[in-house]
Amino acid sequence: MSTTRWLDDDEMGAWLNLAQILMAMPAALDRQLREDTGIPHAYYQILATLSAADNRCLRMTELARAVGTTPSRLSHAVASLQQRGWLERRACPSDKRGQLACLTDAGMAVLEAAAPGHVAEVRRLIFDHLTPEDVARLRAVTAKLLPALQP
Repeated sequence: MSTTRWLDDDEMGAWLNLAQILMAMPAALDRQLREDTGIPHAYYQILATLSAADNRCLRMTELARAVGTTPSRLSHAVASLQQRGWLERRACPSDKRGQLACLTDAGMAVLEAAAPGHVAEVRRLIFDHLTPEDVARLRAVTAKLLPALQP
């Protein structure tokens, strides 16, 4: 029987700080986007992810994975974004059963209008408090952690 590897004081302090950031960050980003643009952070993530994709389109399953949500939740969000004219669904040319979510020009305009405020908030919350060396370390540490979170 294995013994539990309890966190030492330094690990516990780091974990508690990280846990607080993980809890507070989504709400802070969502609040800024809703106040400034009227859209939730989840919608911003969808628009931003599609804007970076080839032809501004992704398969729905790929988009769900990229934004970290379930296909069901994504389907509801896509329906709302589609009603606003910010994206459209298309049949996947390589797989007739698949669907693509595609960012429209109107959706791109919304994203371009929202991005400056969002970036300013990310700077205010994170990067304004870090030196360039801190940023390099943060990038290195998060790159080490991300693979453990992949399904």
